[in-house]
Amino acid sequence: MSLDALRDTVNLLAKVPVLWVPGLVCGFLSAVLWLLLNQAGPFFAGRLLIIFLLVALFFITGMLSMIKKNDPAIRSMLTDGAAYYFKVLVPSLMIVFGIILVFVMVVLTLSLIGVKPDSGLLTFLVIGVVLPTIVLTFFYDTAVIFEDKKVFGSLRRSIDIVTTNLVEVVLFFTSCFLIVMSISFVLMVAWTALLADQLEPMTRFNETQIYTFSPEQLSGLIGQDGIWITSLIIFVWMTIIIPIIYTYKACFYQRVAGKVTQIQQEVGEFDNKGRWYKY
Repeated sequence: MSLDALRDTVNLLAKVPVLWVPGLVCGFLSAVLWLLLNQAGPFFAGRLLIIFLLVALFFITGMLSMIKKNDPAIRSMLTDGAAYYFKVLVPSLMIVFGIILVFVMVVLTLSLIGVKPDSGLLTFLVIGVVLPTIVLTFFYDTAVIFEDKKVFGSLRRSIDIVTTNLVEVVLFFTSCFLIVMSISFVLMVAWTALLADQLEPMTRFNETQIYTFSPEQLSGLIGQDGIWITSLIIFVWMTIIIPIIYTYKACFYQRVAGKVTQIQQEVGEFDNKGRWYKY
């Protein structure tokens, strides 16, 4: 099923060029954010990150809706993006705040008993809390758009999809991982080739220098030209990744959702003769 969905993805991306628009938008925003991070510092860039994420969500929502309606018009992407925007935004915020709340509660609890959180604990929280949460709720937005689910209904539907089709979902995430890693590897090779002269001093670093090497040092090493080249690589990476992953997600959901039987509990009561009356 995941391979069939991947074939559907390739066909859609080849036949409907508008699906690449969210990738172009996300690529442009990511490149601008990288430039701001290096020019204005993390304080300013960090605040714009939230605005950029909200804008990206609008176009991704419109993209998923356009796939649902099979309408290859940019106008459909924009109007449906606005129609479903807050329906997708609310569960998104719930997931993010839920993860943050768990982190805060664990850190505060450990601090009260005198245990100082370290990198090992944070890694454990990421593996034990963040990853399972992302996997279980990954299809919440497609549940909202493709089945008009409400906030909690979309989360429950996503969990149902994952738990009922665990093998197919694992294959789906494996395919996504391989796609992202392959594209990232190719672009990383291109980035290294373009900045070979600037990166050459790193080949003489010892273990201590490599271990303590910071992003700020990298920016200084590659220089202004390297920063612009990096922004171009980021733009290309996002332009390719976003359309592929989200179109694949939509195609996979369309195929797998029909196989999941949703169990609905009937509401009613028995009378004094044992007969069932449904409300």
